[in-house]
Amino acid sequence: RGDLEPDLQYLLSRLQQCDLVLIEGFKQGGFPKLEVWRDIQNKNTLWPKLLDITAIASDRNIPHVEVPQFLLEDIAGIASFILANAMLFTKSTDPALHQGDSRI
Repeated sequence: RGDLEPDLQYLLSRLQQCDLVLIEGFKQGGFPKLEVWRDIQNKNTLWPKLLDITAIASDRNIPHVEVPQFLLEDIAGIASFILANAMLFTKSTDPALHQGDSRI
């Protein structure tokens, strides 16, 4: 606690070869995001301020949201969305996500 957190590029460099990495945090990175939003927090969603948000998982339906929405308990739906959009994730603009990956 209190120490600087490692940057995303460093953390990804520490992983072995894999097909998919789910990242928590790093709101400012230039890659697609799934926002988790809860009504009880009494805050606005980060969408549409963060343009990289591609879907929202929430404890209720949020009116006037123009990205796909999932209820938090819809684990299968969220997983299907992530898998269906995996190519979108790998074509991200954040160079940290492409470090050493010749397939992209």
